[in-house]
Amino acid sequence: MDKKIKVLVIGCGNMGASHATAYHNHQGFEICGLVSRGSSKDNLNNLLKSNYKTFNDYKSAILETKPDAVCISTYPDTHEEISLYALNNKCHIFLEKPIAADLEGSRKIIKKAEENNKKLVVGYILRYHPIWKEFIKESKKLGKPLAMRMNLNQQSSGETWDVHKNLLASLSPIVDCGVHYLDVMCQITQSKPLSVSAIGVRLSDEIPKDNYNYGQLQIRFKDGSVGWYEAGWGPMISETAFFVKDVIGPNGSVSIVSNDEIFNKDSDNIENHTRNNCLKIHCSKLDSNNNFISPNKKIVYDEDPSHQDLCDYEQEYFYKSICEDIDLKSHIEDAYKSLQIALACDVAVKESKTVFLD
Repeated sequence: MDKKIKVLVIGCGNMGASHATAYHNHQGFEICGLVSRGSSKDNLNNLLKSNYKTFNDYKSAILETKPDAVCISTYPDTHEEISLYALNNKCHIFLEKPIAADLEGSRKIIKKAEENNKKLVVGYILRYHPIWKEFIKESKKLGKPLAMRMNLNQQSSGETWDVHKNLLASLSPIVDCGVHYLDVMCQITQSKPLSVSAIGVRLSDEIPKDNYNYGQLQIRFKDGSVGWYEAGWGPMISETAFFVKDVIGPNGSVSIVSNDEIFNKDSDNIENHTRNNCLKIHCSKLDSNNNFISPNKKIVYDEDPSHQDLCDYEQEYFYKSICEDIDLKSHIEDAYKSLQIALACDVAVKESKTVFLD
């Protein structure tokens, strides 16, 4: 593609601002407008020291600017409506995870993108993280079955708690955040998920009565592997061991740890969710006296991308997917599968039962 890709940014909060920054600095993109219902679009213009045209309504923005692509970083319950409108107006889509608030809406978006021959990239940021790629690679050396332990708890307050309460109007923490880590578990095991169980509890009167702000899921795979994931949002959440990324197999274990003493603070700081450049690798082999043969290895990688770096990587992939006509079928189906599992966990919480997957 010789000309720049005109992109309309819909949603200018935390993720929308990060993606807009990536477009602003990318030579292949040209931002044609910023869309939000509040003042975040104006704040973003100030942040970027730019004067991009702003809109309150995504429909009028799409009709006026006629973008080649849209970036949708709004709340999940709006994804289906906005995506379908954009696709009907011949736009490629970068869509923040999850694809939609339910599987029916997700499948509609996927089908429409295929029918219109438009690219659909879903924002699974960990797929672009070099240390997470190494974590998955090392985990595959541990043998089978595997025990996978992961969490991301956020002691949120102020503006972050407001964002979490808005998210809780449509999704639970184990759905919104869990899709990332379920995707990682599926990549590690490369095995069919069989069933999920889950627990959850509502720890605040400020959130909807039919939702919960702390939850834990358990998943079983066909190869015998198991995994759990825990997520909680709110001012009451403990920061003790808020970040656990650990895989155990017959041959040992591998963990994502930090080489930074500051890491175990500020669990609602988005940088602490992705900035980690160290793996701890343990080998289970014993000698004739049942002593470990090899000491634990701590591997520190030179590359430690920031959250913005990872958003830059995502948008470079989106650019290449359009310009090089990359086949995104497996990318999209993986995103759908992880959402399917996470939503099944939500059912398991609300109906107090184990859910068996198709």
